[in-house]
Amino acid sequence: MVERNQVARIMVVDDEPVARISLAEVLRLEGYQVATAASGEEALSLLNKSGPFDLMVLDLKMPGMDGLEVTEVVRKQSPGTVIILLTAFGTLETAIQAIRHGAHDYLLKPCPIPDILESVRKGLAKRQQEQQRQHLVSQLRRTLSELVAVEGAEMVEKAVSPQPGRFLQVRDVVVDRQKHVVMLRGQPLDLTPTEFKILVCLMETPDQVWSPQELIRRAQGYETDAWGARAIIRVHIRRLRKKMETDPSNPEYILNVRGVGYMFASSGPSQD
Repeated sequence: MVERNQVARIMVVDDEPVARISLAEVLRLEGYQVATAASGEEALSLLNKSGPFDLMVLDLKMPGMDGLEVTEVVRKQSPGTVIILLTAFGTLETAIQAIRHGAHDYLLKPCPIPDILESVRKGLAKRQQEQQRQHLVSQLRRTLSELVAVEGAEMVEKAVSPQPGRFLQVRDVVVDRQKHVVMLRGQPLDLTPTEFKILVCLMETPDQVWSPQELIRRAQGYETDAWGARAIIRVHIRRLRKKMETDPSNPEYILNVRGVGYMFASSGPSQD
């Protein structure tokens, strides 16, 4: 992007030496960096060698490539270059063609120097505005891309991160409350809904003893007497142990506290 204090580079293209040299000198006196070319072919060669110019003042009628042909090539190679066309044979048709080819302005020879300078100033101002616009658009796109990336990352993080309270782990038993899945040492357990609820209840408070009545209330959602609760829970505990314990007769996870109830042991048996 060209800064305000950077000297604009201008090329004057005219097959008439006097007109070319005079205009170039006037533009230099105005503080611009000026190069000249005597033909369209020379102008394009200079463009290829020295890089894009901020503005070109082109004579419309020249031997070889005329101003419109040069304009068409320049617009493809250096779209940001502002082009002003000059001609001594102006018609409405050529003016329309000049604008359609992307020229910024179309002036008739002999054109007063102040008018040319004014057109140059307006053309450079237009170029700077367009550069600023492109710069802002680029910044906006970059900001939007970063925002999308951040939002996307947050969405992915929300999607893959455990929801609060979703997972429960005690020792090598992991429970996914949302999907009703239980993994023991990395292997899934095939539990009934009631078995799942009883296990979750016990694992939520490891080493805490739950009475059969409390487990029935929590897992089944109803009240029953102590005798009935013991009979029901005993069946579910026996099935859970068969699915979880290496030796169901000598359990390591779901322990029985005689006369009270059941608990989930937070640690395995002592190795002493």
